[in-house]
Amino acid sequence: MALLTPEDLEDLLNKLNANNDIIKGATGEDISQICEEAYGTKPGNQKVGIVPITAGNGIIGNFSASLLAITEYFGLEGFITEHPDMTGYYEAVAGGADIILMADDHIFIAHNLSNGKIATNHICTGVIYSEIASRYKHADSKDVLVIGLGRVGYAGASHLVKKGFNVYACDPNTEFMNKAIEELGVNAFDIEKPRKFSMVFEATPNANTISEGMIAERCLVSTPGIPCALPDDLVEKYDIDLVMEPLVIGVAAMLYSIF
Repeated sequence: MALLTPEDLEDLLNKLNANNDIIKGATGEDISQICEEAYGTKPGNQKVGIVPITAGNGIIGNFSASLLAITEYFGLEGFITEHPDMTGYYEAVAGGADIILMADDHIFIAHNLSNGKIATNHICTGVIYSEIASRYKHADSKDVLVIGLGRVGYAGASHLVKKGFNVYACDPNTEFMNKAIEELGVNAFDIEKPRKFSMVFEATPNANTISEGMIAERCLVSTPGIPCALPDDLVEKYDIDLVMEPLVIGVAAMLYSIF
């Protein structure tokens, strides 16, 4: 998973509210409604246990507290275990958790102990951000541009293909690009041949991956990437709905996907 910093997690819920306003204005629905429709679920009275993990680079400051805030924002009861790792897992189960949230440097999971469902952040983030892009009410066609075909981008591209969109994609990694063409049937986007899209899903860890030749004058850019893929001058020049938030939207999708 992308390694967040404590600074990335500052003012988390205010950022969520701001993004939720943009999402509702661009799609007609807020993130809870989109998750409910995408996964066909609604939250119940599940209790969420959050287990800090010390493996790898260790615990990110504010991460567990951020997950607790997200859990409570979506109407669920949650708690952070006093101990990390396996002792924390035991503590969460003993404390009556129905759902376990935990992450190391490689994977971030949500596990529903009641029904056995398990979700990973990279897949759910790709699905929900691409789903948001696909719902743009001002879209001028079924064409969607996907930038980045790593774990998050590939999941999003796959979701869009299954929904019947015309997916154009680009990634400098030829192995990733060829895999998406062969397995998903996406169209290779040539950055040397400008084509403008009103729906863009961006999933890279790089800044300024979106150029002027890629976007329509009115468009929705949906990206979980850090830093922002959209140059400031383009935001000022065009009518762009920018959805960009590093954690909450993906966690919401994880929870809804396993209810």
